[in-house]
Amino acid sequence: MVSDLAMGIAKAQEALDKNSLKTTLALADETFTYVPKVIGTINETATPATADIKVIKIEDMPLIAFIKPTWYQFSETKIEVSMDIKTSFTTSTKVGVSVEAKGGWGPVSVSIKADVEHNRKFGKDVQGTSKLSVTLVPVPPPPSMLPEVEINRIEAPTPTP
Repeated sequence: MVSDLAMGIAKAQEALDKNSLKTTLALADETFTYVPKVIGTINETATPATADIKVIKIEDMPLIAFIKPTWYQFSETKIEVSMDIKTSFTTSTKVGVSVEAKGGWGPVSVSIKADVEHNRKFGKDVQGTSKLSVTLVPVPPPPSMLPEVEINRIEAPTPTP
């Protein structure tokens, strides 16, 4: 039972790790346009008033820079086994005695017959129950699995009025 539990956990952990790796790679491959900043200047002194808006964009930003995949591991497993064993023992003895006598005018013969029967019976009744408890917890991904993402901001100069 313990060996089956250990092998089951190993197979389940392998499946969980493969799924997390697949998610990590999918997030690394998925890109989008990231807009970290919008800078706007309104010039109310001009006639008519003007607005200058600059949008700072980062093209092909990997999604994994913002979403970290969840990894899981088994933190605790328990097996509880209980057994109820009942044994029984019975003995029975049966004794039969018979007497036979023959006689006449001469010698007398007497015979005694004894039958003894002895029985022993053994019985065993076994009942068992087992309980399996597993705790699964999220853990951070292995550090070497995630790419290093560095985002540098280039600030636009603030216009002077």
